[in-house]
Amino acid sequence: MNIGLVLSGGGVRGIAHIGALKALGEYGIYPSHIAGTSAGALVGALYAAGCEWEELLDFFKTTEIFSIYNYARSKPGFVDTEKLYGQFKTYLPDDSFESLKIPLYVTATNLLDGRLKVFHQGELIRPILASAAVPGLFAPVAFQDGYYIDGGTLNNFPVDLIKKHCDQIVGVYVNPFDKMRIADLKHAHQVLERAYHIMVANETVLKFEDCDVLIRPKGMADFSMFSFRNMDAIFELGYTATLKALKNDTTLKMAISEDDLGAERTAKHLRIK
Repeated sequence: MNIGLVLSGGGVRGIAHIGALKALGEYGIYPSHIAGTSAGALVGALYAAGCEWEELLDFFKTTEIFSIYNYARSKPGFVDTEKLYGQFKTYLPDDSFESLKIPLYVTATNLLDGRLKVFHQGELIRPILASAAVPGLFAPVAFQDGYYIDGGTLNNFPVDLIKKHCDQIVGVYVNPFDKMRIADLKHAHQVLERAYHIMVANETVLKFEDCDVLIRPKGMADFSMFSFRNMDAIFELGYTATLKALKNDTTLKMAISEDDLGAERTAKHLRIK
């Protein structure tokens, strides 16, 4: 059975995806296809390359994205996205989609023609960095004939990219969209985050129905998209939310059990022959 995994964007809240991967592994659930946007593209690429959840968490804890050495000069953004290339190259030495152990699809938005671009083949690192280039904070990434920013601008939950390849879909969505109070919007970055969530919410909610298991960790609104101070707490929210979703689900677990039984029967048949 092919199991698809969809990982939304969400900035630092994407650390919850790593907690979800830990829980899925404990249930013996491993995706055959992955689609991700922004933070989901970064996590998805490293996981598809073979990194375990411990390595993923360590990577994001030790990568100094907002280091002074990464500041953009003569580029429209505070962080020069392409300066992060070397840190990803250590984990993705072959720098190609074809080198991944799991097929991966990521989205980015081309500022030049206003269209969504889906990356699935060829060079890997620049497309995933482009997918995570939140406009205003990270400089766009020049790649091939495009100038790319965050894929979440046009597709923040890319279920559609792998739906036809999979029998079951697990979706992890880490962007909160609860009703807010005026008192919660004191700073410009809070207004920008809220506007971003409003922009993507209407398009995203319609895709939830395509997921057989949908994981939406509670408490995400307590954490900023750009603050790295609470990574352990965010990781734990993703982990516990996924355990709860899997505990309450029967369809996916039953399908996996049937696959396991089929594999055992095939092995037994081969041994008899």
